Parts: sequence; C-alpha cells; structure tokens
Amino acid sequence: MKILFSSLPSHGHTYPLLPLAVAARDQGHEIIYATWDNFHPPLVALGFEVVRGGGDMNGAFADALAGVERPASGTHAQLDEGVIRAAAVRVFGELLPRAAVATVRPLIAERRPDLVVYESGAIGVGIAARAEGVPALCHGFGRGGGLDELPGMKEWLGALAADNGVEFAINAGHPGSDPYLDIYPLSAQDPAYAAKYTTRVPLRPTAFAEPGELPDWVAEHREKLIYLTLGTAFGSSAVMRAAIRGLAATGHRVLVAAGPTVPVDSLGASPDNVTVLPWVPQAEVLPHADLVAHHGGSGTTLGTAAAGIPQLFLPQGADQFINADAITGTGAARQLAGEAQTAKAITALAGELLTDTAVAECVRALADEIAAMPSPAETAATLSTYV
Repeated sequence: MKILFSSLPSHGHTYPLLPLAVAARDQGHEIIYATWDNFHPPLVALGFEVVRGGGDMNGAFADALAGVERPASGTHAQLDEGVIRAAAVRVFGELLPRAAVATVRPLIAERRPDLVVYESGAIGVGIAARAEGVPALCHGFGRGGGLDELPGMKEWLGALAADNGVEFAINAGHPGSDPYLDIYPLSAQDPAYAAKYTTRVPLRPTAFAEPGELPDWVAEHREKLIYLTLGTAFGSSAVMRAAIRGLAATGHRVLVAAGPTVPVDSLGASPDNVTVLPWVPQAEVLPHADLVAHHGGSGTTLGTAAAGIPQLFLPQGADQFINADAITGTGAARQLAGEAQTAKAITALAGELLTDTAVAECVRALADEIAAMPSPAETAATLSTYV
C-alpha cells in the first residue's frame, strides 16, 4: 500500500507521526513523506521518499508578524498574547493550509496514494486529500480542541475547502470528519472534547529523537538524574538559568538540553552537578531520568508520561499551558508559570516530585494507561482497513 504522510515542518508536529510511519514502512508499505525542506534530513535518514510540500512554517510566521516590533531576543514568547494569537490564526488557518493545498494536492493527484496520514496542524493536506477523493487519517500531536482555542480559523478553513469543492467541518476540536488517531491518554483529555470523539482511534504516544550519543555518566549515574529542556521554539535563557540554579540546588545530577533558541554561552557557568549540551537525543535520555523539568511541548509531555517519570512544567507559550494543566490535573506533575518560575520554587517542587509517593502512584497510573493504548505497529497493521 502507498501511504502519504505529511506534517508541518517542526519537531512538535513531525516527530509524533514518525513512529507510525516507521512501523508502516517496516510492514512493507511504501511511504512518501511531504513536508518543507528544513525537515527533510531526518526523514531521508529513515529511508522515506521525501518531497517538498506543505509550506514554510518559519516564513509563514514572518509574513504574519511583518511590521510587528520584536523584542531584542526575538522570541515569540515575549510578544503580546493577542499578537501571537492573531498571527497563529493566520498561519494555521490561512497561510499554511493554502500552501499545503497548492503543493500537496498536485502530488496526491499525480502519485495517487492509497491513504493519506496528516497531522492535525497540517489541515490543508486533509482538504487536499478530500478534494482528490483519497481516504485520510488525521494524526493528533497533542490535546484535542486546539482549533476551538483559535476562533477565526474555522472561517478560513471553510472558505479554503469551498474553494476546492469540498466541505470541511470541525469535529471535536480537530479538523474534518476523518478518523482521528489520538495519542493523548483519555484520562488527560478535556472531557468536553473526549465526549465528542465519534471517530477517535487511540494510538500510543512513542518518543522519537534523531539518534545521538549520551554522556557516559548518564547510563552509569547512581544519583537521581533530572533532565531539563525548554524545547525548540519558546526557549528563554532567563527561565533556563533559573531552572538550572533551582534544580542544581536539589543536589542531584542535572542534564540540560539548551536547544536551538537558547545559546549555551548565554547560560553562564554551571554548577558542578549540571551538564549543559546544545542538544540531547531525548528519547534515549528518558529511560534514565528520575524527573523531567520542561516547557510542556506535546512530544516531551507525552514521552515523559509514557516513560513513567514525574514532570515539572515551566510553560512558555503555544499549547504548553494546555499540556501543563492536563497532566498536572492527573496528579502526575506540578507546574510553575510566569513570575512563579523562580529558582527557589523550582527547587521545592522538584524535591516534592522526587519524593511524594502519591505523585509516584499517579505517574504509574498514567504510564500504565498509555502502555495499554495500541502501539504504532499494531495501528500500522490496521491501516488497510481505512482504504
């Protein structure tokens, strides 16, 4: 079977799809992956046929924010919330969906895949598949209901669908009426959206990272290990410095992934029990971690939950606050937001998360729930039933 996968070109939108794409490839299906150029290298390394499609996410945000004065650091997190929301509505509701239809619909028409799998941010691909009469699955990357958080997108998407001769209703906070592969554990879903999931297909979230080497001490460590990351899009040097000080004060070993938005040299000298690296193969470090302190991106949130590790959320923007609320609500995490993200508060909550038996029970319950969800391999074996 020929399957076209497509996602927006970012870690948080692409990595959640890759375990299913790899499983489908391993079961003998032909995989074509459409996304923008900047995410081609890891996909080529997986052996997929990779084509350009879907639109330039960074360029779309640059267009949407043209004329907006940026802070000196240039991070989205420091912009006014209303400005960010308006830009996101235009990027995800108009610019990227129209770019996806323009680039992916001709690809579908030419290659005629048997099935299209698009992530829930790549809404234009779903419209393109419907316009070409090809069955499609929508693959979630986080908690449901994202479209309802951005009023105005529905109108843009409805107009785009009409331009392509199809209808595209919003179903339970995700686009279209296509079957929805939901990687969020049901206990952490918003009940209002979970009740509407008439097409929900549970799929176990599986951590993915490009392969890399960990420091030797990570696998051999005898102290507790705390892993710190603020992700790839909303990192803040100030927040990371506070987190390093707070986590170092626990006396445990701390491994820090600075990421692309936080220069390592902006963090200053680190305490002896802290190791700072520009990048860490996250999927490989999680089995060794005792606590993960992070921004609340969906990939890190779900990967940590599946690994059975308590979480300390330090949300900065986008859907990070939604994830922080969801997992904290299960009892498996704690969170600090805004001015509360101080070194002293981080030390206190990290200590609590590492020692509280009630937290540990909630962490195990959530991990057990995720382990019971169908694996990517099990789900890949059912893909032919959607054709």
